[in-house]
Amino acid sequence: MKRVLVVTGGGDCPGLNAVIRAIVKRASKEKDWEVIGSIEAYNGILREPTEIMILDEKAVSGIHFQGGTIIKTTNKGGPFAWPIKNSDGTWSAVDRSEEMLRKMQYLGIDAVISIGGEGSQRISQLLYEKGCNIIGVPKTIDNDLSATDTTFGFQTAVQIATEAVDKLVTTAASHNRVFILEVMGRYAGWIGLNAAIAGGAEI
Repeated sequence: MKRVLVVTGGGDCPGLNAVIRAIVKRASKEKDWEVIGSIEAYNGILREPTEIMILDEKAVSGIHFQGGTIIKTTNKGGPFAWPIKNSDGTWSAVDRSEEMLRKMQYLGIDAVISIGGEGSQRISQLLYEKGCNIIGVPKTIDNDLSATDTTFGFQTAVQIATEAVDKLVTTAASHNRVFILEVMGRYAGWIGLNAAIAGGAEI
């Protein structure tokens, strides 16, 4: 039986649990594979003791109705920049990727499915270059990943931003004011652009 590791990295967004559930359903029913989740991205594998979760059909039942991710997420740490505290109280980042790959081999992990955005997929690429069998699932509300038209989480972010625009428009008109609405997006402006279009922006 093959064993697949699932990790969720970066910020949370709508749809994470639905993706985890779909992976488990497909792997267990169609492939007879075992799926495990690493708690807080790859950090669960790197910690002592290891923090993993068996993802069977019982574990994922009904989770697609829940926000967030049942295996937790983080944008801190990771196999290539694990934080360690120095004797003088400062912090350094060390590369623990080879150690992590050995632990994954010990755990019998045949492949990794990494659900995440730009940072997570950068880690995926580096692990792939070290010989890891890995699939990257594009997840980011920013919609800033190449080679894909849209990323899950983006449409919900636009919807929420558009709702905020709709509520501000009447208040602005009532007081003859101009409002500035700041939205997320990191280095990409897709949420702002699409929310502006949906809200009828004139500039």
